[in-house]
Amino acid sequence: MYKVLIVDDSKLARMSVAKLLNGLRPAWSRDEAANADEALERVARTLPDIVLLDINMPGRDGLALAAELHAMHPDMPLAVISANVQDEIMARTREIGAAFLPKPLTPQALADFISGAEARLTATAG
Repeated sequence: MYKVLIVDDSKLARMSVAKLLNGLRPAWSRDEAANADEALERVARTLPDIVLLDINMPGRDGLALAAELHAMHPDMPLAVISANVQDEIMARTREIGAAFLPKPLTPQALADFISGAEARLTATAG
């Protein structure tokens, strides 16, 4: 069982991602944060295994947060979820070491990311 942190300033978006995640991995625990500062506090307190985050948030954006999380926890799978599907954004996301998932998030896109994240976590644990 893994812990997932969902970071988005929209409560509705967090609920949507949580619902998809629950359909794929009902036994996994979920936590939520509404912005980058709250996310960093949650990471420090609970150390989630996986983080799913939006790009557009007040204060620090999701790419800055992803870069900071990757620097602190290089083996933590990160996915940036955004409707901004420009090549530059996707390239910056990959450079940070995160996956890019387009909005609206589909069950298949999340399932593909989750499968890869599980494989990565299993490989680093053993």
